[in-house]
Amino acid sequence: GFGNVRSAERALAHVGADVEITRDYDRAMNADGLLVPGVGAFSACMDGLKRARGDWVVGRRLSGGRPVMGICVGMQILFERGIEHGVETEGLDEWPGTVGPLKADVVPHMGWNTVEAPEDSRLFAGLD
Repeated sequence: GFGNVRSAERALAHVGADVEITRDYDRAMNADGLLVPGVGAFSACMDGLKRARGDWVVGRRLSGGRPVMGICVGMQILFERGIEHGVETEGLDEWPGTVGPLKADVVPHMGWNTVEAPEDSRLFAGLD
């Protein structure tokens, strides 16, 4: 699932970035930044990335301190693993943790809504 590639390309170009979509390892390794998009299932995104050896490129860039940004599932696959529809899939293991389904009435959520943080939340500490 890399269905949001063109949307990300247009957004980056709109703000003045020089964008190139490539499967060339050298170009991906030497780019100023690498964007990993993703739409769909965690397992499908990981399968596609591994087939293209993108997991190697992302790992090398991160271990060398090179910028990598993930969008949607592209961000989720940076974690140790993901669970979707009861299927557990190994991620890129750059961050500890497991990505799982949101407990919500409607997924995906589009638009605005109220955030309800637990009282002991460090993230929302001091906010009303």
